[in-house]
Amino acid sequence: MAASLLRSHSSSRLALARVRACLSSLPLLHSLPDPNPPVLRSQLGPGFSPQNPSLPPFPPWAKPRFFCSPSSCPAAPAPAPAPAPAPATAQDSDCSTAAAYTGDEAAVSEESASASLDPLDVYRELRRADESSTRLKRSEWNSLVKVFRGFAKSPWASDQALAVYIPASFFPHAARRFREFFLRRCPPHVFGHLAALGPSPEADRFLFPIFVEFCLAEFPDEIRQFQTLIDSADLTRPHTWFPFARAMKRRIVYHCGPTNSGKTYNALQRFMEAGSGVYCSPLRLLAMEVFDKVNSLGVYCSLQTGQEKKLVPFSNHVACTIEMVTTEQLYDVAVIDEIQMMADPTRGYAWTRALLGLKADEIHLCGDPSVLKMVKKICKETGDELEVNHYERFKPLVVEAKTLLGNFKNVRSGDCIVAFSRREIFEVKLAIEKFTKHKCCVIYGALPPETRRQQASLFNDQGNEYDVLVASDAVGMGLNLNIRRVVFYSLSKYNGDKMVLVAPSQVKQIAGRAGRRGSAYPDGLVTTFLLDDLDYLIECLQQPFEEVTKVGLFPFFEQVELFAAQFPIATFCELLDKFRENCRLDGNYFLCRHDGVKKVANMLEKVQGLSLEERFNFCFAPVNIRDPKAMYHLLRFATHYSQNHPVGIAMGMPKGSARNDAELLDLETKHQVLSMYLWLSHHFKEDTFPYVQKAETMAFSIADLLGQSLAKACWKPESRSQGKPRRIEEENSQDELKPVAEESYDRPRSLIKAYKMKGQDQPGQHHPAGNFVV
Repeated sequence: MAASLLRSHSSSRLALARVRACLSSLPLLHSLPDPNPPVLRSQLGPGFSPQNPSLPPFPPWAKPRFFCSPSSCPAAPAPAPAPAPAPATAQDSDCSTAAAYTGDEAAVSEESASASLDPLDVYRELRRADESSTRLKRSEWNSLVKVFRGFAKSPWASDQALAVYIPASFFPHAARRFREFFLRRCPPHVFGHLAALGPSPEADRFLFPIFVEFCLAEFPDEIRQFQTLIDSADLTRPHTWFPFARAMKRRIVYHCGPTNSGKTYNALQRFMEAGSGVYCSPLRLLAMEVFDKVNSLGVYCSLQTGQEKKLVPFSNHVACTIEMVTTEQLYDVAVIDEIQMMADPTRGYAWTRALLGLKADEIHLCGDPSVLKMVKKICKETGDELEVNHYERFKPLVVEAKTLLGNFKNVRSGDCIVAFSRREIFEVKLAIEKFTKHKCCVIYGALPPETRRQQASLFNDQGNEYDVLVASDAVGMGLNLNIRRVVFYSLSKYNGDKMVLVAPSQVKQIAGRAGRRGSAYPDGLVTTFLLDDLDYLIECLQQPFEEVTKVGLFPFFEQVELFAAQFPIATFCELLDKFRENCRLDGNYFLCRHDGVKKVANMLEKVQGLSLEERFNFCFAPVNIRDPKAMYHLLRFATHYSQNHPVGIAMGMPKGSARNDAELLDLETKHQVLSMYLWLSHHFKEDTFPYVQKAETMAFSIADLLGQSLAKACWKPESRSQGKPRRIEEENSQDELKPVAEESYDRPRSLIKAYKMKGQDQPGQHHPAGNFVV
């Protein structure tokens, strides 16, 4: 209301009068139970901060959160009586007041006055008052300063101020000016009321309407300016961004269930039966698998990922990664896999965009129940029909109470040992192959999809010696594996800042890979390497799926471009920060993190001659920001592009497979650089990246070399963050690799001591010998 009136006013006085008329017609929440109590910061969802609130759209403003209609609010409870002012002391001898309240009669008078205080009447009284007419005692002044300091630091007040276009960056200045205005004019009866409330949420709610009136009168230009800014960063009502999808009556089918329950199979059956369709995958690897499977069954299907496009003649079906799906094409059936990824803090926006924007008569969603409530909300907003099909595992998941007891000699054929760092993966592989007769395949996220598929095929093939898989959490989705038993080497991982417990949802996803229908091991077993971790594993598997309350959003380039018009000289990194500070979201969405994008943007600031769109695309290129070599090549690509030079690869082909971990890391980096080159070639003009065919050939060869290297890997792992790797000449001077001594292997120490049962003396007596079903 207030801001919408300001938008169209012809005279600031007339607009202010109309705003006041609207405000005065509504009762205020300072005397009513608050329907929206202040939210603790610990309760705020991902992406929520005082600078990035999730507020309902404004304007239009039907019911501001600090107002409510008389019909929807209960009767107001009487406020607590205000105490009589303290008697003057020697400290207050230099202060005077226009009125002194003493005795019972004054206390009763003050109590009745404070009970009927209307903030708008208080504001009018403050405006009429002369600064010299009222002076508070020093003790009274100090007590009010505490109230106003609490108001200035209140997240609730800062968030609510955004509803009238007072930005969080401007709020402290406005609150300080408001305090100066109020303290010099505060009448005694108002002081009594605030003194009774003290620094509290009730005081914040009483002061806020007065603060709004003050800001509308004192800062009309600033409010108008911020209104223009906030409108350009408005991410509320994202379902309205796709008008063609809204014009359709779509049927949404949610296949809801755990892993190994047949939900994706049923969705793909409908995908293949349709006249046209699109399959949206969370990973390149999974898109490639669906592409191969569908074509092998006689349905022509194309493949489109960020790095490759394979167009099959006469195909009406396409398998793509979720970020590459187009919302312009019309399909009969669309399949969105792993729909729970809508809540992912980094990539969730891609699933949200696909669900809201795909133009398909039927959309099949596959995932666990965690986002079912959010999908129902979205379907209610979009007007789509929702059908939910629930699934159960074909065979229950069985927890082995007898763990490996920290001994690799208990590893069996068909086991998948899950570790959460590259170093641990190679340490486990080395130990298993040294102390047992088993041979290990390896899968982790830094490997290219082709190498992961090769390692998975090697493990699934029963006719060779590779019968154990050592993998990271990358095994949780995207591969069909014949796993007899999942063994968690540990249940803690490094999150970039500190060691934390693995989330229960991730534990469930990974554990569910054990036992697959139609494989050599239809019954799924799961256990831990250490006995100390078993309690936490059982607790994770028994927990219900945590309900998601917000899903991810990120602006399109067009929205960033519109916002950039407000800051013509800002760098791209500054632009992203300002957008996050000023964007408006409603309560069902959060703004996805873009830490990696910001780091790339900082690096590319020195590159001149790039348009905003070109810089936007370079910043979203798939690069490992922790790998200096990969970052250097991205900088070189952008520099050559900005100079209108053909972008070359400038990277030699390795002569052979890796002989140590430094060379293996180098192979991984080279493949990532080639993958990045291919991605950029699909997002810019073809003539600027002319060596696509050469890059594809090199990438295929390096993926094969990585597979060969993993087969013979028998060295201790290194880290990308360590110093310079030893030169190849130094490695050549060594006749043979030093064998790993048996005592050099350090078993992991469990972080999960809180889950031990009390009074347990013997570790072997913690659980019964038998297995049990989760």
